[in-house]
Amino acid sequence: MIFRQATAALLRRIRFRTQTVSAASRQSSNGLSTLLCKRKAFSCPHHEDCNFRWQQGDIRQHSNVLWIVITGQAALFFGIGSCPVLAEDVARVNSSEDSGANVTGLQRIEDGSVVSNEHTSKWRIFTDNGMEFFMQGKLDEAQKLFLLAVEEAKEGFGECDPHVASACNNLAELYRVRKVYDKAEPLYLQAIKILEESFGTDDVRVGAALHNLGKFYLMQRKLEEARVCYERALKIKGRVLGHGHPDYADTMYHLGTVLYLQGNEKDAEALISDSIRILEEVGLGESYICITRLRYLAQIMLKSDRLEEAENVQRKILHIMELTKGWNSLDTVTAAESLAMTLQSVGKLRDAHDLLERCLDCRRSLLPQDHIQIAANKLSLARLAMLNFNRLRKPGTSAAVADLDKAKDLLKDTIRISQHVLDGLIKQKHNIRSYEPCEDNKRDGKTALVILLQSLHALGRLEITKQEFQESKEVSPALEAESSLRQCISAYKEYGNGRLVPASAMETNREYLSCLKQLLSLMTDKRGQSGGTSMGDLKDEITRVETVVSTGRKQRSHASH
Repeated sequence: MIFRQATAALLRRIRFRTQTVSAASRQSSNGLSTLLCKRKAFSCPHHEDCNFRWQQGDIRQHSNVLWIVITGQAALFFGIGSCPVLAEDVARVNSSEDSGANVTGLQRIEDGSVVSNEHTSKWRIFTDNGMEFFMQGKLDEAQKLFLLAVEEAKEGFGECDPHVASACNNLAELYRVRKVYDKAEPLYLQAIKILEESFGTDDVRVGAALHNLGKFYLMQRKLEEARVCYERALKIKGRVLGHGHPDYADTMYHLGTVLYLQGNEKDAEALISDSIRILEEVGLGESYICITRLRYLAQIMLKSDRLEEAENVQRKILHIMELTKGWNSLDTVTAAESLAMTLQSVGKLRDAHDLLERCLDCRRSLLPQDHIQIAANKLSLARLAMLNFNRLRKPGTSAAVADLDKAKDLLKDTIRISQHVLDGLIKQKHNIRSYEPCEDNKRDGKTALVILLQSLHALGRLEITKQEFQESKEVSPALEAESSLRQCISAYKEYGNGRLVPASAMETNREYLSCLKQLLSLMTDKRGQSGGTSMGDLKDEITRVETVVSTGRKQRSHASH
């Protein structure tokens, strides 16, 4: 009886926390370091450790959502083409589910024995303080304490004690964040071995450790190794916890992401859908974890051109956001904007327009009037107006011209706001000695420059379309269009190419290349040269930027593998 009570007490005190894989994507060189500094990110599709916390007031971090607007899947008109980021995101680990104390997968396995000694106390102090430093982003201090915790655990409990497994796991997590993979992997494996020897190969703590190792492999795109870990962890959790447990659904979801990246879309979607169903059945259907999985499912559907199915999922997401957060939240605006892009793609232009107008009204009430998100929102509305004109235009109708005039006003305001943001960053750069741009400034600069280039490009196309529609002979339709496109070159030279935005920035270079090609086409039609750039110079610049874009694409492809 006493033995059973002691065993029960031990099991109640032993904790082996699991961690989910985060994506996302996305936006900094170290997503978890940003998170640990108590910063939030909307969706970090490119990094596995970003976390979204449902707070209000931290507006700047929502700028990541601009890429839904800037490179939405529906920008397919008037030559305003952009890389569909939603489709690209789906090829990455796009899950930002960790929250609260479960952010990192750090573990604390407490001493369940009656005997306590100096090593026990030291191990506990080193572990707790190390966790605190880790959560604050003070990785150097955390590493020192985690190393001491490993030493104390081994000396106080023996080489093969669960305390050692806990300490090894924590140190491995830190090395993973620092991308010191060669040191992290042996520690993960050591922790699993100890737990297997202590509790058996089918213990739930072994399953949790395997889940963490799968996350580690997934972060390095070692997909087959990750799949093996997740499959074994899923079997253990299913047997011990049951097939309706949220932890079981967690591993199921991440196994689904691995299978999707391996090209097994059918099984991946089934696993992800089942993981969502489990959360809904246990009352977590409105949780952020569930919202994240629904977003990923919608992206899978968008990638495979199942737009109506994606629309249904996105409507569900928006409904949940409206119930839980209301419209006085940028998170709800983000959900509405994603749905609007899909509605635009399926041709429901009126519904898309109404949603985008409501998003703009909400942003105006929540953000400064010259915030870059407002510029992005207006750019989306301008594109929608141009698309609507292109589909429904009737020669000679004043209403059609009015649509174009409205789009032109929106584009001009977008250009003004973008330039205002960029000029502010340039001024900040000049006013600060030894200026080293932070991640926020880099992101804001890149976002503003991409929006500026896209707006100028769209304005050029609009001028040509309007003149052709009115069949005006008074002004050459190419003049104002060429002026806008040449402003793209000026903007790139002033703000990009390493001055404010890195010369290797893929999104910026793609948009700049699109403008250059449009200008070359315009000049070719005119059969000559104008301004200060000859066709030969323009072709040379196109070749240069194409090389930069091609090199960047290869580097990204290599990194993803």
